[in-house]
Amino acid sequence: MKTISWGRRATSSALALLVAACGGGQAAAPGAAAPGPGASVGAPRAPVDFAYDSLDDRPVSSEATRGKVTVLAFIDVDGLAAQAQVDFLVAMAKHDADAVNYALVSLDAPEKRELVELYRRELKVSFPVAMADKATAAGGGPFGDVTAVPVTVVLDRAGRVAWQAAGRVAKADEIRAARRSARA
Repeated sequence: MKTISWGRRATSSALALLVAACGGGQAAAPGAAAPGPGASVGAPRAPVDFAYDSLDDRPVSSEATRGKVTVLAFIDVDGLAAQAQVDFLVAMAKHDADAVNYALVSLDAPEKRELVELYRRELKVSFPVAMADKATAAGGGPFGDVTAVPVTVVLDRAGRVAWQAAGRVAKADEIRAARRSARA
């Protein structure tokens, strides 16, 4: 597989291979079998409180996201799997950003902020992007250990974790199924 350089995108077949290699399984429907590898669904917990340093004036915080289902992706700018996850979310946000909050949280070091801004521009990310705080980047923040990027989290309207996929690319149909169950 070719290395992707800035300004180029992986082909859909390359993304499909990457998703398969990362264990992209199907989300469980209500009453169905357990979610795919690297995904978890559990009983609703307490709402998660978080606030990350946004790259622009759009806040990435629990306060700003409550009231809508929210999809957060924890990424780093160096990984191809994280780029594939971002591509899925960018496409999804084009269709349903009015009904769902989307945000990226970069686990990269603060000195890579300009690189994260370039990443956002090159991948045409229209939703908020933020830098993780030290605790989150070290695996001890409010979402637990999210260092096995990409990590995709779906929060329900109350801000509770409804679904999470760690260390692999979560496919659009999985995320949509998790969003539907988070609305219930």
